[in-house]
This record gives sequence, C-alpha cells and structure tokens, in this order.
Amino acid sequence: MLSSTCCKQLTVELRIAAMSSLVQHLQAPTSIPKTLISIFSFSFSPPFLSTISISRRTLPCSALRTTHDRHEPSHKLNHLEFSDTDNEDENEELDVNALEQEAKDAVEAYSTSLSRILTIDDEKNDIKQTAKRHKRGKTGANNVRIPDNLLPRVAIVGRPNVGKSALFNRLVGGNRAIVVDEPGVTRDRLYGRSYWGDREFMVVDTGGVLTLSKSQANVMEDLAITTTVGMDGIPLATREAAVARMPSMIERQAVAAVEESSVIVFVVDGQAGPSAADEEIADWLRRNYSDKCVILAVNKCESPRKGILQASEFWSLGFEPIPISAISGTGTGDLLDLVCLGLQKVEEPNNIDEEEDYVPAISIVGRPNVGKSSILNALVGEDRTIVSPVSGTTRDAIDTEFTGPDGQKFQLIDTAGIRKRAAVASAGSTTEALSVNRAFRAIRRSDVVALVIEAMACITEQDYKIAERIEQEGKGCVIVVNKWDTIPNKNQQTATYYEQDVREKLRILDWAPIVYSTAIAGHSVDKIIDAASEVEKERSRRLGTSILNQVVLEAVAFKPPPRTRAGKRGRVYYCTQAAIRPPTFVFFVNDAKLFPETYRRYMERQLRTDAGFSGTPIRLLWRSRRRVGKDEGKAQESK
Repeated sequence: MLSSTCCKQLTVELRIAAMSSLVQHLQAPTSIPKTLISIFSFSFSPPFLSTISISRRTLPCSALRTTHDRHEPSHKLNHLEFSDTDNEDENEELDVNALEQEAKDAVEAYSTSLSRILTIDDEKNDIKQTAKRHKRGKTGANNVRIPDNLLPRVAIVGRPNVGKSALFNRLVGGNRAIVVDEPGVTRDRLYGRSYWGDREFMVVDTGGVLTLSKSQANVMEDLAITTTVGMDGIPLATREAAVARMPSMIERQAVAAVEESSVIVFVVDGQAGPSAADEEIADWLRRNYSDKCVILAVNKCESPRKGILQASEFWSLGFEPIPISAISGTGTGDLLDLVCLGLQKVEEPNNIDEEEDYVPAISIVGRPNVGKSSILNALVGEDRTIVSPVSGTTRDAIDTEFTGPDGQKFQLIDTAGIRKRAAVASAGSTTEALSVNRAFRAIRRSDVVALVIEAMACITEQDYKIAERIEQEGKGCVIVVNKWDTIPNKNQQTATYYEQDVREKLRILDWAPIVYSTAIAGHSVDKIIDAASEVEKERSRRLGTSILNQVVLEAVAFKPPPRTRAGKRGRVYYCTQAAIRPPTFVFFVNDAKLFPETYRRYMERQLRTDAGFSGTPIRLLWRSRRRVGKDEGKAQESK
C-alpha cells in the first residue's frame, strides 16, 4: 500500500512525463495526440489547453530528472518562460550555480530580518552566556555528546527562596530557570547540562520543600498562590483542595530528583541563618540518603570575609558548610570541585551514532489550563510535571526526553499557559511575564509545536495569536483538541463539524493536522507523537529542482500572473528550494511587484497540492532580476 507522500510523488512524475511530451509536440509541427490530452485532462480542461502557448525557451527534457536529484547536469540552462504573449526577452542562459547561491543568501537575509522582528526579552544574553559556559566546559572534555539519560545527576534541594534556581542558572549557564525574589516560583523539576573540567553532568532544580505543618493561608503565601490569577471558574472546594495538595506535589518532585541523583546540593540562606525547616530537611537527608554525597551550600555569602562567619552557623545541621554566592559566583568553583568528587566517571558509550545526534523538539503550548502538563505526563508515563486545576501551575519550560514506540527520540517541552499580554500586564505578576517569555522561547527552539485547545472552550483571539506566532517562527504544528471526552452526544459527524470550525477560526494553520485526545485518561495521546513525527519528516523534506520547476510551470500555465494596467505580466525564470525546516522556495522573476499576494497564496496552494508539505509552513521568497546583460540593476527581494 503506497503512502500519501509516495502517491503525490508518483503523480508529480506522471505530470512531468506528460508535460515533457506536450512540450515536444507543441514545438513540433505535428498535432497533439489524444492520449496525451487525456493524461493532462486532470489538470487542464481541453478548451483551456487549446489556448496555452508555451514558449520554446523551456527547460530541456534532460533537466527533467528524478525527484531526489537536486542539481542540474549543466551549469547553464535556458530560463523558464511562462508568459503566453510577452516575448521581449531574448533567449538567455541562466547560471544555475549563481542562482542557487543567491537563493541561499536570500534565505539567510530573510531569517535575519525575521529574527529582529520576533524579538524575545533576554534571549540574546541567555544564548551568549550558555555558549560561553559550554565553550569553557568543552575545552577539557571530549566533544562526543553523551545522551542525557546516561549522565550522572546532581539535585539542588532546600526550602523556598534560598536561591536554588539562581544556583541552577549559574551552573548550567544562561537563564533557564525563572529567578524572582519571591518564594515558590519553581515547582517542577528542571534539568540542565553542566561542565566542570573534563566532567559533564546533569543539574536538577527543584521547588522549595515545605516540611512544617502549615495552614492554607501560610501555604498560599509561601508558594505565591493568589486567588485572583488563574482561579476564575474554579469551584471553591476544588480550589481549596488544589492549594492543599500543592506542597505535597512539589515535595514529590523534589524527592524524585533526589532519588535519581548521586550528589545532593543542600542550599540554605546564609543571611537568614539556620531555620527549623533547614533542620528538618537535614534530618530527612541523613535518615534516608546517607549513602549519597550531600553538600551543604550556604548561599547569599557575597562577601568572602563575612561568608566564613555566616557559614559557621550551619555546622549544627551535621554537614560541612561551603559559603557561596549564586549571583556573583563566589565559591562556586570549590562547590563544583566537591560535586565532581562525588560523581562517578561516565564511560562513553560505543554505539553513539553521530548522524543520529539530531533529536526533534516538540513544544506543548496553549492557553492556561487546557491540559498541557497532562499530555506530557501521559506521554512519558509518569508524573513528570505537577497537574492541578489551578491554571498557571507550570512556570518554567520543562524539557523531557522521550522515545517513541519506533525508537525515534524526541525532546518534549512543557510550557506555561500563555494569556493575553494585557491580562499579564494588568495582573502585575513578574513570574507570569517570565513564564510567558519562556513559552515563546520554547516555540523558537522547537521543531514541531503541539497547539493545545480545550474541546468545550471556544477558540479565542489568544489561540489565533499563538497560532500566528507559530507560523511566523516557521515551526511545524499539530493542533491537539484535548478533553475530547467532555463533548456530549458525539457521533460520526462530530469530529468533521469540529474540524470545520477549527479550520475556519485558525485559517493561518489550515495546513496543520488535528488530533483529538483525552490526556487525563491517556486516550489517543500516542497519535500526537505520530502526527508530530510525520510533520517533522515533511518539514525536513527537500524537493528536487527539476520537479519543483515542473510544478511551477504547470501552475503558471494553468493560471498566469495577472496583467497590470500597463500590460506588464510577471515571469518566473527559475525556482529552487534553498532551505528546509521550514521548506523555503526562492522564485527568480522579472519583477516581484507583478506578483500580488493573492497569486503568491495560489502558488503556495499549488505546491502543497502537488508536493505535500503537510503540517509545516512553507516560505516563498521572490527575487526580482533584470535581463542578463543589464547588470547595473541589483536584485530586489520581496516576500
């Protein structure tokens, strides 16, 4: 049974053979055979076929090769001519190699300009700091990348607001974790690679552990839970139960991090001094994890002289205190030396394939409380993130490695709910603003985005804005309709009607596949990975130049570019696919202004119809060129 991609490929090749024979007969004085007209009838009706006049300056038949052969055999070839009456240009030859290089330059220039438009706060500083950190670490280490699951782990634990996330950022480089001067910001486990000398390991950031008995008011204060943000529409009983369960959920995540780690960094506040919570955590570590290496890090000791005095107060906890400052970096070198002493040397596996180093990243995004964390937990088969009916539970972007049933590896990224910018600004929450910022950064560093919408909720303007951001970033997309079990009285037509509504309201993602799932029960969540895998394949596919030009030739012959009032009409000289992820096509034309937006959308639809590319945006760049011989005019670029 042939797949849809193979069928589309076969259809395009049949069209090439038909078009090649048609060109030969049009150039010859003989008539067109009826069999050739019948082959072409699926694209052109006979009345329209009789009115087409194809110029002799067409791609030679030798250029119509297989789909996988991207380069033409000769360096010079006649340009494509699609006009039916305009013959002002002479029979010119185009330098294919020069056009290919110009196409690559056009894609690079467009990507640079697009990155300036889609700015994200603090992203440049984060990239620079991470690059410097990795460069320093790689100098003494082997350049072979060891998979995350084979690296030893170092857990950072402690009570709330002692600087665990700041230390995490210091060790891994950049601003991976959200750091705000308020307790309870971190809730889920956050992983990041760290290097020290020739050692490489994973650092795990955890939420603050609350070990004392607390009332609901104290819990809400310590965990920065408000009753105004993310509480609308939640019944009072459910709200109180969710708040009461939050400390135990955060503690469960911290326990999981400690269980899988060989070194534990116990962080305390040197300015506040020892507390009852610190003593309880120390007793818990001694009783349950005496076989592990526990390092007591006294944070917020910016002054080396005062730091020794501040650290001496923590000898009562039963561990040797190390004064550090996560903000300034004071003492972190000594801390890393102790960490490396407690780690076992990791042997490099022999079966690492460098070609398989590329792991597609799938980010899960959407509005708050649509079930993003539930989808992640259902996929990995464990409580990787905290799931709560209180929206806004997830703060950081949580990365998790996942291996599909076929052995394909993915990087899953759970993100915080994205609310309207005005709503975030009016709430005045710095944490939520940073969480939304992390969500946008997760979209940028992902390959495929799973846009989650709630089945019973109407598609809002915010959903459209998120979809627009995905399309602008050039990411593949899968629309996930979660909580499908809440739709009452479903029948065979329910999904069809729902898909029509989604397509109408999210027209910008009309190329994205739709998956219906119920994450809380684990229904159809595996289809999300299957759809994302197919989208990634389409996003990485390259169309042969000869096939591409033949598709464009057929599209322009069926619908030529419109004429201007002055009688001018656009011509396409050459077309090539200059990039993948996303597929980017560069059209070399006589004047880009002669191709209106409606015609460009028509060309995109024809490319999708004939060549596929389902689930991924495709970019069409139009380059204006003067005739060869008039090099005084520079090429202009337009999209």
